[in-house]
Amino acid sequence: MIKSRLKVLLAEHDISQTDLAERTGIRQATISDICTGKAKHIPIAVLDSLCKYFDCQPSDIFIYKKD
Repeated sequence: MIKSRLKVLLAEHDISQTDLAERTGIRQATISDICTGKAKHIPIAVLDSLCKYFDCQPSDIFIYKKD
């Protein structure tokens, strides 16, 4: 199962979902869905924006855990 670490990154950078949305142009609802695991797909452009903002790799945002 793929798990999102976006909530952890937000806490580490002391930024809210709303602030991240304003700074990246990603819809706040999309950020919320990623944080809660409700996102069914994540466009490459969204992942690219998150990686640019946090200066990280996709593997810093998502991890794989066996069920």
